[in-house]
This record gives sequence, structure tokens and C-alpha cells, in this order.
Amino acid sequence: MKKLIIRWFIYAVALYAAVALLNGRGITPQSDDWVSFIWLALVFGLINAIIKPIMIILGAPVIILTLGLGALLINPFLFYLAGLIGKNFGVGFTVESFWTAILGSLIVGVISIILEGFFKDDLKK
Repeated sequence: MKKLIIRWFIYAVALYAAVALLNGRGITPQSDDWVSFIWLALVFGLINAIIKPIMIILGAPVIILTLGLGALLINPFLFYLAGLIGKNFGVGFTVESFWTAILGSLIVGVISIILEGFFKDDLKK
């Protein structure tokens, strides 16, 4: 349970940072309060847990054919999808272009890695 809450917190902070850094540059958030980002982190976590493995399995031929570069298309799509689904619940954001989705997913990935480094002992238990 502790690992789940820590990951939820990490996703919330990473999504908040991505939306804050790209606000006005291709991302339009629906709200700026922390509660909406906590709910958005839940949506993002569920999408990563459910849809990402399916996309990796179905996209395996493309990933193999492009020597792994096809996997770089999955995370921006999931970032866009999280914003779209969250927007339907009133907690998401709008991504205007594919390049913005790439930047947003890159920011979320880097911040998640950094924060997981801080909480690595808690995440191992």
C-alpha cells in the first residue's frame, strides 16, 4: 500500500511539473489545484498499468523493426490519452500537438526517475 501511495505522489508531481512547464506552449490545463493532479495521477497510473502492456505487445513488430525506437511513440500517446480521459472527468489537460506530447512525456519520465531515486528504499520494500 505504501508503494502505491508513493508512486501516486510521484506521478502527481511529475504531471504537475510537465503541465506547469508546458502551460501556454501546447498544453492547456483545466485546473491548477493539487487535488485535480492527484486524480489525474490516478488516471495516468491506471493507463500505464492497463493500456501500456497491451500497446507494447501489439506494437512489438514495429518496436523490433525500428530497433526499439517505436517504443518512444507509446509514452507520448499515453500522456495524451491521460490528459484526454482526465479532461472528461474535469481534471485533465489538452495537448495541442504530437511534439508537445513528446516533451510532456519526457518531462514526466525524467521527473519520475529523479523522484524514484529519492524514494528507492521505500519502493523496494
